Amino acid sequence: MKDSEKASIELRKKIEGRSARVSVIGLGYVGLPLAVELGKAGFEVTGVETSSDKVSLIEAGRSDVQGIPDFEVAGLKAVGKLSATLDYDATGESDVIIICVPTPLNKTRDPDVSFIIDAFTQIAKRARRGQLVVLESTTYPGTTQEVVLPLLEERALKVGEDFFLAFSPERVDPGNQVYTLKNTPKVLGGVTDSCTDMAKLFYQQVISELVPVSSTGAAEMVKMLENTFRSVNIALVNEVALMCDRLGIDVWEVIDAAASKPFGFIPFYPGPGLGGHCIPVDPHFLAWKLRSLNFHSRFIELSGEITRGMPAYVVSKIGDALNRFEKSINGSAVLVLGVTYKPDVDDIRESPALDIIANLQEKGANVSYNDPFVDELSVEPLNMKSVTLTEDQIASADCVVITTNHSSYDCSWIVEHALCIVDTRNATKEVSDADRKVVKL
Repeated sequence: MKDSEKASIELRKKIEGRSARVSVIGLGYVGLPLAVELGKAGFEVTGVETSSDKVSLIEAGRSDVQGIPDFEVAGLKAVGKLSATLDYDATGESDVIIICVPTPLNKTRDPDVSFIIDAFTQIAKRARRGQLVVLESTTYPGTTQEVVLPLLEERALKVGEDFFLAFSPERVDPGNQVYTLKNTPKVLGGVTDSCTDMAKLFYQQVISELVPVSSTGAAEMVKMLENTFRSVNIALVNEVALMCDRLGIDVWEVIDAAASKPFGFIPFYPGPGLGGHCIPVDPHFLAWKLRSLNFHSRFIELSGEITRGMPAYVVSKIGDALNRFEKSINGSAVLVLGVTYKPDVDDIRESPALDIIANLQEKGANVSYNDPFVDELSVEPLNMKSVTLTEDQIASADCVVITTNHSSYDCSWIVEHALCIVDTRNATKEVSDADRKVVKL
């Protein structure tokens, strides 16, 4: 029996017996929940981080990711199922390595895969026979095959025999109480059939439903399609909101009525812009890849253009609301409610509220904000602290802007005490007599 066959059999036994040692590279919104779930399933998990603060936090038994309580981290740490380190040497001792590093856009809105390359360069130096390596970081189709595989093959190991390489896109939805890591179907695709089979064996230990596809490229494209679908449809409904504004029609009424159709329509809702890591970013990964193939992705680029214009549109609506009281944005007190990109989470990545605040400040407004999940904003050019939401705070504002509809906000109470409101989320829908004070998107 070949050494590679022996290593493959041994890896399968370790995975099935949950004695496989696992390294998770990156302990952020994706990596830490995965590491915790794997630890709870019985695997010994080591998180590899570039942040010493993050490592210290995990080693102290604490979590900085919403939805992962301190007691779970502390409990797993106490029984030796979870640890964290700055040292990539842990990957050489691991049987399974999962990469969950960031994949941002650079200043020209092109994909920055430097974190992926850096991680795999370190992993490749320590690679050995009998390992399963899975990339979960969102990236453009072709990354696993064209960028990652050559790095790992530098050790003269053959994919599908000596080691196994797959791509499985993360599908984390922060704040979702219904669909969690365990019950969200997991898409995966390997470089070879044996790679796919090994990845399936591993993930079925913790996830209830797996969706294997034919290749890593197909798995990468699944993630692109999911988020491009949402991006394009949100852009469409935002443009419909602009149309309805010109026509003097309530866009929210139109959407609710259209949603009564039991087939052929899926409701999407307008808002102040797109936030989070995935939807504002992922379509640009796909557009960038297609440009290299001389293909112009018109839907993606147009939807991005519409979405990027929404914060400025909201600011114009604030100006309209203030004009009712013979006031201008310059010198007015504006209270922004909610700075996270979606309700009931603490994530401000790409949040349109940040652009709205910066735009208002540029126009001379005296801006304050409240967010029960974000005590302080230290994001260039903003440096602010959340104010306490009181009757006096609301009443003293010339305009209150609802940018995130957190469930803790009592909209009836807010409408009662506010002079005027710009509601970008239809949060005041159920408030009686709100129309006299509220300007909607």
